[in-house]
Amino acid sequence: MNRTAQAVRFDQYGDRDALYVTDVPMPEPEPGEVVVEVRAAAVNPFDAVLRSGVAQHLFPLDFPSGQGSDLAGVVVAVGAEAGGLAVGDEVLGWTPAAGAHATHLAVPADRLVAKPPQASWEVAGALHMVGATAYAAARAVAVQPGETVAVSAAAGGVGSFLVQMLTGRGVRVLGIASPANAEWLDGHGVIPVPYGDSLRERLEQAAGASGIDAFIDLYGPEYLDLAVALGIKPDRIQTTVAMERAAEIGARTDGRHNATAREILVELVDLVASGAVEIPIAATYPLDRVTNAFAELEQRHTRGKIVLVP
Repeated sequence: MNRTAQAVRFDQYGDRDALYVTDVPMPEPEPGEVVVEVRAAAVNPFDAVLRSGVAQHLFPLDFPSGQGSDLAGVVVAVGAEAGGLAVGDEVLGWTPAAGAHATHLAVPADRLVAKPPQASWEVAGALHMVGATAYAAARAVAVQPGETVAVSAAAGGVGSFLVQMLTGRGVRVLGIASPANAEWLDGHGVIPVPYGDSLRERLEQAAGASGIDAFIDLYGPEYLDLAVALGIKPDRIQTTVAMERAAEIGARTDGRHNATAREILVELVDLVASGAVEIPIAATYPLDRVTNAFAELEQRHTRGKIVLVP
């Protein structure tokens, strides 16, 4: 094995221009860990949040810091008590210590599961964050079959996973997104509702007499205000982004950290392997173009996921 790896690093809080790629020592597995040769790693909005420093009171970083949590790859070294994993195994999962944007990474074995052969490397490397966040959001508002649920940013990374998961459970989904995503949403059993002026009226018309039972926001506080205006009870309003407004109205704020159990990851992988949920891949970038990947992410109009392929 090579004695050096490459990894994305940044030395201070800042925007995407703070990122650089550098040689680092090849990781060695501690007990309970394996070293993964990374084939794909998702680019997530939370990576940018951590790097910006706006959440440093909750998630302080030590510098130089790595970034990235989701990954898929091949096991190339195994520590003691590694849960039966072996060199050559194809795996996917996540790392609790930021650093997935790298060619190699030591990962706790209990954060990994087998990569299904049906899933591409890009899909496998993008699965955990979106899947776990979607799972937690749906559970937070106790969605039941036959109910009607509105979802903002319905064609984004988390949104595209969530709406498919909900329709698969027999839920009627109103997907708020740009008109450009209407065809994709409709093709996945979602009722597309374009955002913009008069959105409340369009949602009420799409919902019909039965109304909207729950609202899952993946975009911003204005959607929490809209949910309140629609008469939805606060305990059936969930957001992954508008935490301050959620606290003011009593909405739910469950996220990936509420759904990190290994058995949930197995369930999410099964959804993808069976074809019940597809993960659109919007773009892939090599490691040395990580800043370009974040530039595209920051446009906030990506359908599906952006993935680094080291």
